[in-house]
Order: sequence, then structure tokens, then C-alpha cells
Amino acid sequence: MSISFHNEDTHFDLNKKIRHRNWINKCIVSHSRDPGTISIVFTSNAHLLRMNREYLNHNYFTDVITFDYTEGNVISGDVFISIEQVKENASFYKVLLEVELRRVMIHGVLHLMGFNDATEAGKETMREMENEALNLWSKEE
Repeated sequence: MSISFHNEDTHFDLNKKIRHRNWINKCIVSHSRDPGTISIVFTSNAHLLRMNREYLNHNYFTDVITFDYTEGNVISGDVFISIEQVKENASFYKVLLEVELRRVMIHGVLHLMGFNDATEAGKETMREMENEALNLWSKEE
């Protein structure tokens, strides 16, 4: 089991890396899954747009793209997050950058666990699970 944080095409330093690793692990375990190898890569809007075009044939900005390598119950994959988009989201929703970043991080991990937000019902379910995860973070402060 390993959760790592990287930068690609951006300079971003995630604070409290160990706490974030532990939190993500607890979120995964709370869904009766096992943490595997997960890389969270912080990047730019331009880089994520290129990835969105190349791998998903989508021509728009997004905040997160996941590549799922999960096998059975072991959750593994790469989660690419646009720090620029997360900053825009935080401003739009009037929340702290750290809160929005955690929401997007766990959103990506939920995708690795097989959850989908392609429908309104799926979006609602994912939002509830994101809120549960954010509450788990707050309880540990």
C-alpha cells in the first residue's frame, strides 16, 4: 500500500502529506476496500486539458482525471488534479482551497473505487460520500 504525491507542470506543495495519506487510506477502508498503490499528481489546467483530449476525447477543462488500476478489492490508480481548476472551484464555491482540494482528491479516489457521477443520482451519491470523507478529516483535527 502506497499513496504518493507528485507535481507535473506545476509547483505545488501539499501540506500534511502523512495526514492526507492516512485520511485517504481510512476513506478507502471505510468502503470495505483495501488501499493499493495510488499516485496523486498535481498539474496545470493546460496539462490536464491535453490529457482530457488525448485519453478521453473531451475538449474541456476539468479538475480531476483518474486512471484506474484497481484489481479486485485493492484500490490503485493515478489521480491527476489541476491545481488551477481547484483554485477556481474554491473561489466559485467560496470555500478554502484546502477543503476543495481534499474534495477533488477524494472524488478521484471514489472513481477508483468504481463510483461514477455520470448521472444526477450518481453525482448526488458521490457528493454525499465526499462530504462523509471531509467530515472524517474534520473529526481528526
